[in-house]
Amino acid sequence: ICVLICACLTGLSFAAAQAQYSALWGREGELWTPQSRLPDFSYAGYRRGETPLPTPRFVVDVKTFGAKGDGNADDTAAFQKAIDASKGKVLSIPPGRYRITDFLTIRDSGTVLQGAGAEKSVLFFPIPLNTIKPNWGATTTGQRTSNYSWSGGFLQVLGSLANQPLAQVTATARRGDRALSVAGCEKLNVGDDVVLRLTDTPDKSLANHIYAGDPGPLDELKSTRETFACRLTRVDATARRVEFDRPLRTDVRTEWQPALFAAASSVEEVGIEDLGFAFPSTPYLGHFTEVGYNAIAISGARNCWLHNLRIHNCDSGIFISGVNVTLQSITLTSERPIEKSRQATGHHGITLSGQDNLLRDFEFRTRFMHDITMTAGSAGNVVTMGRGLDLCFDHHKYAPHANLF
Repeated sequence: ICVLICACLTGLSFAAAQAQYSALWGREGELWTPQSRLPDFSYAGYRRGETPLPTPRFVVDVKTFGAKGDGNADDTAAFQKAIDASKGKVLSIPPGRYRITDFLTIRDSGTVLQGAGAEKSVLFFPIPLNTIKPNWGATTTGQRTSNYSWSGGFLQVLGSLANQPLAQVTATARRGDRALSVAGCEKLNVGDDVVLRLTDTPDKSLANHIYAGDPGPLDELKSTRETFACRLTRVDATARRVEFDRPLRTDVRTEWQPALFAAASSVEEVGIEDLGFAFPSTPYLGHFTEVGYNAIAISGARNCWLHNLRIHNCDSGIFISGVNVTLQSITLTSERPIEKSRQATGHHGITLSGQDNLLRDFEFRTRFMHDITMTAGSAGNVVTMGRGLDLCFDHHKYAPHANLF
């Protein structure tokens, strides 16, 4: 699996430490080539990592819609009314403890929820999601459990990625190439952000390629899709050829139905910042007993950010299924009672499902069954500059690949 884990080596002789340099990178990148199994991770995060996170100023105050923030009143309706009335605006959440008893949903680009600080503006969720909206399912072994065990969040951002192809790719290409042959260029322009999508064959040839011919058992892998975002730098309509700004992460074969799509979503530029999320201090009973004390779920969105958040006593913290999302300064804490045999206080801490997302400056002050999860074709994601009590880097059997820790 092309997952890279960097560790600090101490107590070694200089000669032994020298031997730890990567054969794919060398000491200062002198061994790297675009054809390497080591991808280029330069494009992770908000707006491909090319601009800093925005610093928006509040426009609308949630209290003008009736929110109390006194810890007793149910502020759910006021919050959703404020979100719906503030499409594309910055919604200020003043200091207070806001009681929320249902989903809060963002469906519009440019909407920002901005608190006064993770310790000052706190959303409190006293009732689990599975009580509010039951969603029962089962594990792969048939154990009955809530689907909120591995998905969903009280604050949900719901978008959809572009799904109409702009052009079919008509010829093979190799890892490291920066050009593709296409059926036509009518819908393609220099400067466009596009996504190359590859879909696996029944014999799972794409999965075998991604894992360099050594994928391990594939019987439980239902499907694999490689998704690769880039920016067009040249469009040659006569030659039916396009060039782009970053090297291909994998080979391209016509059997994988390669096609280019717009790198766009119905929901972009959503921010959630300077907020706390708190849940009751109920005992954690272990794996697959979770009932939906989950904070945030982002689905199908692009160019979004989560900044300066504290999540306390959750079953799961954050589920990301999107592109170019930055999660920065995220702290997870808990005081939930646990039995001695259970070393965790929740299931999934932070899950990255998607492409080119960035998690940085995080701190886990508690343990989860899976602290940081890559799943569902996750690729190009970067996890850096964080710490935890006993971090688990988790890879579920959904073909995650080419991620960097």
